[in-house]
Amino acid sequence: MSTGAREFHLHLVSDATGETVNSIARACVIQFDQVHAIEHLWNLVRTERQLEIAIEGIRTNPGVVMFTLVDEVLRRRLEEFCREIQVPAVPVLDPLITTLAGFLGLESRQEPGRQHILDAEYFARMDAMEFALAHDDGQGVHNLHRADVVLLGVSRTSKTPTCLYLANRGIKAANIPVVPGVALPKEIDLITRPLMVGLTKDPDRLLQIRRNRVRMLSQSEEIDYVDPEQVRREVAEARQLFQKRKWATIDVSRRSIEETSAEIMALLARRNGVAS
Repeated sequence: MSTGAREFHLHLVSDATGETVNSIARACVIQFDQVHAIEHLWNLVRTERQLEIAIEGIRTNPGVVMFTLVDEVLRRRLEEFCREIQVPAVPVLDPLITTLAGFLGLESRQEPGRQHILDAEYFARMDAMEFALAHDDGQGVHNLHRADVVLLGVSRTSKTPTCLYLANRGIKAANIPVVPGVALPKEIDLITRPLMVGLTKDPDRLLQIRRNRVRMLSQSEEIDYVDPEQVRREVAEARQLFQKRKWATIDVSRRSIEETSAEIMALLARRNGVAS
């Protein structure tokens, strides 16, 4: 938190896990400079007793309330309480649900946690997550043909977190490190199904990240891993490799994991002839 930042309490009330309201809240708060939200998450609120616990928390630390409750009784109780103590209460999904209902001419199901029902999509995500973990950092190369995406890059180019993010979207992603003097697995020459994507990064930014990593591990910096010339050479050789192989290349220097993943999903959609 920045010095002098304005603090306020932000209560997130959900009848499910709270992931949705939490993501929306953070996306909104980040738009304001010099502000620090003290978050209070009240999730799985599905009974009057559970709601009263959340209400007592709001009473103790009054602040903005954002909620995703579908039960009408609980909604009215929360909104009435917030009016009583004069704090704003925002039903964050209402505008979108109302718009969709009007456009589709249908009524919403009004079921708490409906997005977390164990359907085929859920099991596909779990399968993709297991695949990413089993094929991290060059493991399981004999199964690369089962991947949707294979990421390659030198050390510390965010291969693993990107694979995990993609897995959460149901995409099977493997990653293989590009190491100086070490040949790529021969299996790469035999696969045709996966989208091959090379990840690269500005050498100076990469060097800084590697040095921080070395310090965290309490290792000496007198190694090639953090030698400036060696790092520049690694990045240059990796880029040449990607170009030679005609693999898609993404510079992740100033991209978040989400942005990199979005670009990969767009590339995958275009290759498969699907609108991204």
